[in-house]
Amino acid sequence: MSPSRLTIHGTAEVAFARDSGGRTRLAHLYHHDPLRLLFPTPAAGDPPTAVVVTTSGGLVGGDRLDIVARAGEGAAALVTAQAAEKVYRSTGADVRMDVALEVADGGWLEWLPQETILFDRSRLRRTTAVAATGGGRLLAGELLVFGRIARGERFATGLARDAWEVRRDGRLVWADALHLDGDVAALLDHPAGFAGATAFGTIVYAAPDAPARLDTARALLDGTGGRAGATCLGEVLVVRLLNADARRLREDFGRFWAAFRAEAAGLPARLPRLWHV
Repeated sequence: MSPSRLTIHGTAEVAFARDSGGRTRLAHLYHHDPLRLLFPTPAAGDPPTAVVVTTSGGLVGGDRLDIVARAGEGAAALVTAQAAEKVYRSTGADVRMDVALEVADGGWLEWLPQETILFDRSRLRRTTAVAATGGGRLLAGELLVFGRIARGERFATGLARDAWEVRRDGRLVWADALHLDGDVAALLDHPAGFAGATAFGTIVYAAPDAPARLDTARALLDGTGGRAGATCLGEVLVVRLLNADARRLREDFGRFWAAFRAEAAGLPARLPRLWHV
């Protein structure tokens, strides 16, 4: 990236609503460079789909992205990403990503971005804030890859802060943050921490029926590589995956996602087509 490149502040907002005929329709759309929202025709059985595209080719220190996705009462939608997000080396400033996900009573919302690849000496601060009301249900995930693994580069120093907040009817019900700073390589290698993992996945299912899905989630994790586990705190089910093989973790992540959405929402047991490009 050119050292003279100006920092960017991209925004993407999308909202879906259920019409009088019971169909989910686009209700709000706004995007600002370098973010774009595209709307491919969903595969049979899938809800309306929005695809987030970052046209800048990657993020450098000082860049900021704000993403908002909403599903109104009774609406169902899937929001995914066109490709992996790359966070380049920084001279000191942080990349900031704020994701706001909102689902109303009776709604279903999926947030399924692809990997965020952290280059060595990159600095990322990301917050994913979930707001659900009534019986609204949300399935959201994130994938972090610690370095350009295929090129032999590790995310050895820098900052990775990945925070989650889940609120239901305005009340905070779960908060969590991963914070890696400074000598990240030592933290990633420590046997009591990441134990040499090069990739880390998080899946959050926020729904009134989350406790009833815990056994299913654990069964779906059988046979995954690396380390994986699921726990439930009230109405928030959390799945975590670690693997020294980033490609294997992506495969396990996707396999779990496809099967879980089928179990929880009766949707086809598959991923968006973009995940297979």
